[in-house]
Amino acid sequence: MKRRIQTSLVLLSMLLLTACTGQPAETQPQPAPEPPAPTVQTPSPVEQPPQYPYTAPLTGLGSQERLDSKRPIMVMINNAPPARPQSGLSKADLVYEVLAEGEMTRFLAIFQSQEPEVIGPVRSIRPYFIQIGTGFDAVLVHAGGSQEALETLARSDYSHLDEIPNGRYFWRESFRKAPHNLYTKPALVKQAMQDKNMRATAEVPHFLFLPADAVIRDGEPATRIDLTFHSLNKAGFVYDDKEKKYMRYTAGKPHVDLIDNKQLSATNVLVIAAKHRVLDSEGRRAVDVVGPGDGYLFQQGKAQKVKWKRSGGVIRAYADAALTEELPLLPGNTWVEILPTSPGLAQSLKFQ
Repeated sequence: MKRRIQTSLVLLSMLLLTACTGQPAETQPQPAPEPPAPTVQTPSPVEQPPQYPYTAPLTGLGSQERLDSKRPIMVMINNAPPARPQSGLSKADLVYEVLAEGEMTRFLAIFQSQEPEVIGPVRSIRPYFIQIGTGFDAVLVHAGGSQEALETLARSDYSHLDEIPNGRYFWRESFRKAPHNLYTKPALVKQAMQDKNMRATAEVPHFLFLPADAVIRDGEPATRIDLTFHSLNKAGFVYDDKEKKYMRYTAGKPHVDLIDNKQLSATNVLVIAAKHRVLDSEGRRAVDVVGPGDGYLFQQGKAQKVKWKRSGGVIRAYADAALTEELPLLPGNTWVEILPTSPGLAQSLKFQ
């Protein structure tokens, strides 16, 4: 009996041991993990400059609009201290600065490829202003003028818009006092052109332009330009290498546009000496805008000594005394500064 019990205990122990340990489960072989896909670095696309179907004839910049025959407008803009800052100068393709009476300059702003919201303050016209504007076949926008200038307009077929008999195309602002508060805008000038059956097309002069990526290597260093029209009337430009433009200063302060409060600038600055003659006790002048004469062309912080003359209706710079090698402009806007031959460039123009 005792032996049977021992045998049973042995069998029971074996059963318990088997139940506790169990049988190993069958497992399927697992595939080796795939290596991670290599990271492909896609190069960033190179930003291409915008492509334009046309080129603006007065700036050499690309345009979505064909401008070869679009008639420019030229506005006589006041530069007396109470008229600053002016509106619209930053959108002008070309700006001519020349003395009027009172030892104060006036701006002759040529608009074609861009149209500002507002232009002004508008002032009166002079005979040499007419000469400059008619070279562009421009509509001349002004408020009255000298007797000689008005007589010239009366006996010619020049298209012009005088505020005095055409006030509906102008307005006066209340934040300035007359005569420094007269303004217009391109839409009103266009309306006047339509109402008066003025041509909308013109024979627009063309300038030579360098490629957009051109680098000026010739010339003297000229990152600062100082202009003296009169001891009480000084202006200048300082070259901004980042912007590739000359930034305008008047009376030692940044000269801004009233519309956006941004400083005025120019890609090309042409400074010329022209004969000036005072005509009367009011200080009205005759200014030679035909030439030839001496000057300097400022581009990319460099100054090149030039000869100038009016050719094809406009003032151009030449590299040679024979006036046969026209100097091209950089694509962009241009300011032309007209200084008197007396005392001359040696005293009226300084640069470094």
